[in-house]
Amino acid sequence: MTTPAFILAAPSSHSGKTSVTLGLLRALSRRSGPALRVKAAKIGPDYIDPAFHQAACGQASQTLDPWAMPEARLIHQLADVQAECDLTLIESAMGLFDGAGDGSASTASLAKHLGLPVVLVVDTSGMAGSIAALVHGFHSFDPGLNLAGVILNKVASQRHGALLADALEPLDLPILACLPRQKDLHLPSRHLGLVQAGDTPELDRKLDALADWVEAAGLPAALSALARAHKRPKPPVAVSPQRRLPALGRHIAVARDAAFSFIYPHMVADWRAQGAQLSFISPLAGEALPSGVDAVFLPGGYPELHAQQLSQAATWWASLHHLVKQGGAVYGECGGYMSLGRALVDANGHSWPMAGLLDHTTRFDRPQRHLGYRAMRLAHDCPLGKSGQAFRGHEFHYSVQDPLDQNLEPLWTCQDAQGQDLGPAGQIRGQVFGSYLHLVDSHP
Repeated sequence: MTTPAFILAAPSSHSGKTSVTLGLLRALSRRSGPALRVKAAKIGPDYIDPAFHQAACGQASQTLDPWAMPEARLIHQLADVQAECDLTLIESAMGLFDGAGDGSASTASLAKHLGLPVVLVVDTSGMAGSIAALVHGFHSFDPGLNLAGVILNKVASQRHGALLADALEPLDLPILACLPRQKDLHLPSRHLGLVQAGDTPELDRKLDALADWVEAAGLPAALSALARAHKRPKPPVAVSPQRRLPALGRHIAVARDAAFSFIYPHMVADWRAQGAQLSFISPLAGEALPSGVDAVFLPGGYPELHAQQLSQAATWWASLHHLVKQGGAVYGECGGYMSLGRALVDANGHSWPMAGLLDHTTRFDRPQRHLGYRAMRLAHDCPLGKSGQAFRGHEFHYSVQDPLDQNLEPLWTCQDAQGQDLGPAGQIRGQVFGSYLHLVDSHP
């Protein structure tokens, strides 16, 4: 029997999907009586929401990215998140029919491809009878989509909820809950999205408050009843990914602390599946690399918030330079790439020395937003693969880098989701390489 799974989607961003998802995960996982094992996944490129999912239910959250992941990976990821649980909640990105810039890879397309029902979370602010036109549009726009129910969010009063329910009655769609407006349950944000789960003050209290919010509206019970009644299609046959993200070495040190935290679980799983040993280390704590390490991965994160402390981590930098002299590989993504350059200039214009293993300076004193999917090919041989090897990933940052010497060797050539050439990206110098781009998967 297939574990039931629902996608929690919405007409647009900021409709309350994350709050509803977190409230449900915490409420379902803390139920009295027989334990209900609930797990989560996130559609699209996102490091932050999955960490909140794990905090809410105690289970690791997976990524489902229909643009960057080949079909075999998607099926494998879904099978992994549905394993050994009673219910899976999958939080969508943006609006239900939004996807990559070329119109592909929407939540709706993924739902149809994997046979997953959708529950629509609707922000009802300033709306009464018009709710019927909006929901009817999402219900009828694609007849192949299984819209299983609606959650009405930000309902102003019982009277408002009754008006919304009356307007929706002709559509014959289950209304799972009317969630009242919340005043004190907002999670704090910063420039890349929510403040990370590990940095959010009183996170457990806030998750419990979100659980109380959805419990009071009867949502966990309504969703559980819908899961019991819902006909579950036969899932796609689970297969192993046809390609794995190449391991950087035999023993890989992975930076993991408040400055470097953006790591996809499937990347770590791929490396372990190839026999690599992994050690996790904190550059902010000034830790030296363990003996036997032959490669280092510096993931993205928020080095700009810890630039002074990172700059002064002398033992860490010394051990990293020693590894490079011994021929070890060092790979940095986004925040990790920033730390491999000469300096990081913070928002106040102060320049903090970094590793100096690559020839760039990154700056936050004149922020510009860069974001989007990226199709990349290696410009040179490196531990990630041979020149020309294709990958897919994404870019999301507010810093800029000072113009690079044209004689430097780029790591990638890349295009956006529409196929527009974006030119070279990143740097490679010997066994040290990196860029602003985050890898999601390798491609043919």
